Amino acid sequence: MSGTLYINGTFPMLSGESKLASRFVDAIFVEQGKIAAIGTKSDLKLQLGAKVYQTIDLAGGVVLPGLTDSHMHLSMHGMKLSMLDFSGVTSKTEMLAMIREEAQKTPVGQWIVGLNWNENEFTTPELPHISELDDITMEHPIFLTRVCFHAYVGNSIAFRLAGITQDTPDTPSGSFGRDEQGKLNGMVYEEAHFAFTKAQPEPDYSTKKEIIKRACLDALSLGLTSVHTEDLRFIGNVDTMHRIHQELHEEGIYIRTHQLLYHPYMSEIKELGIKAGDGNEWFKMGAIKLFADGAIGARTALLQQPYSDMPEVRGTAIHSQEELEELTVQARKLGFPIAVHAIGDGAAQMVLTAMENCPLPVHAPLRDRFIHAQVLNEDLIKRMKKLPLIIDIQPRFVVSDFPWVLDRVGAERTEYLYAWRKLLAAGLICGGGSDAPIEPLNPFLGIHAAVTRKKPSQNQQFQFQSEEGYLPLEKLSMSEAISLFTMGGAATVNEAGERGSIEVGKAADFTVINDNPLQMDHPDQLLDVQIQMTVVNGRIAYQAN
Repeated sequence: MSGTLYINGTFPMLSGESKLASRFVDAIFVEQGKIAAIGTKSDLKLQLGAKVYQTIDLAGGVVLPGLTDSHMHLSMHGMKLSMLDFSGVTSKTEMLAMIREEAQKTPVGQWIVGLNWNENEFTTPELPHISELDDITMEHPIFLTRVCFHAYVGNSIAFRLAGITQDTPDTPSGSFGRDEQGKLNGMVYEEAHFAFTKAQPEPDYSTKKEIIKRACLDALSLGLTSVHTEDLRFIGNVDTMHRIHQELHEEGIYIRTHQLLYHPYMSEIKELGIKAGDGNEWFKMGAIKLFADGAIGARTALLQQPYSDMPEVRGTAIHSQEELEELTVQARKLGFPIAVHAIGDGAAQMVLTAMENCPLPVHAPLRDRFIHAQVLNEDLIKRMKKLPLIIDIQPRFVVSDFPWVLDRVGAERTEYLYAWRKLLAAGLICGGGSDAPIEPLNPFLGIHAAVTRKKPSQNQQFQFQSEEGYLPLEKLSMSEAISLFTMGGAATVNEAGERGSIEVGKAADFTVINDNPLQMDHPDQLLDVQIQMTVVNGRIAYQAN
């Protein structure tokens, strides 16, 4: 067969798709992975004449450009699907009960690991304590990851296996929580967690591959055709990472991955001679990933001025300014842009200074990436506009972080808090992501958050949450929000000419859903969107039922 004709689709008019505006469209013809023709099914059938092709009936399904998550972690999302998941837990008591139940069915000596606990969502915002975990079990090491992935908690066995004692000093870019008497309270912050992850058994190749496979299949079932991910820390080396994705593709899992590469692997990258943009249409190398600070929830995001609810704290700088610039220079020498996690305005200032002092070459294939950008100010955005820079934003952070984030940063900083509209108005390229598993991978939850800037269901205990949402001047329109995950996802990696909209000549990547977002009576209808089909490079990569 020479191609596939998709018929009886509904095509909403999104920004960037002006070619659809001039005529009625209900069909697409796909050939060799590209959109070869768009129009009515009757016109396209006439054009195709005697050609032999496959016909697929979309049965009125709404066809969006293939959705992209511009910042997530396939490996951690895959692990989440088989780990204790504390999402939605509303009290420490409930959290401890889940751990106790897990301990009862876990063989002695095996690690109990979990993630996504958030004390700010508890009825009483209490942190779990090492003594409470010890009371549950002294036969299993326990290590749990907070929702932000910048704070952790463990029991005494985990501390012993990690080699951490009462006398162990904090690391240069991490720390161990202590009570008023200076005793360990079980909390672990930032890069101090490395000792605990190193103490855990290393998964073998088949386990790593299964975890990535599970995450890829879940992404496809959620309508994602492409993900930008950072998995090198989990997989361990570049060759193994490439092998896993190559094998999964050969086994019929069709999803595009763009890989950020964690900076400690730069020596291996140099040895292999890898450059930014290397790879193929399914698997590409992106920027060198760096961390500038932590998270607001753990008060490790670096602010220019102290936290409003804890004046003695400004956050944690993962690197000094000199170290950050040296790492940037190393990346430049290898032919890579940098992608930097920066949440606080203090971290933003450091990152922009490093980019200004160590400029990206004029003809670089990819731009630098600024990840999260949650606390900014007018001067920082002006500086961003002058750089070859894209912004990775995660709209769902509004759902997790408000209203308590307002106490953290104070009223004087709210004007530039999660300021997506200001970033877009400044002409900056923005891509939408989930940061999964920190937030749900479902892109329609991200689109909902971008449009409403509030939690999916009103919770009356939060007085600040109103029908208008949190800081409503930063809301996006439905079309703008969808574009974050379509054209924005493509533009962040310089592929806007190849995908991101439904146009002749572009890749045949599209997501078919059951409802038209541009005709919804209320944005909450996004919460009920069903994925009918995910098409990648013209192939059906996922189909419901």
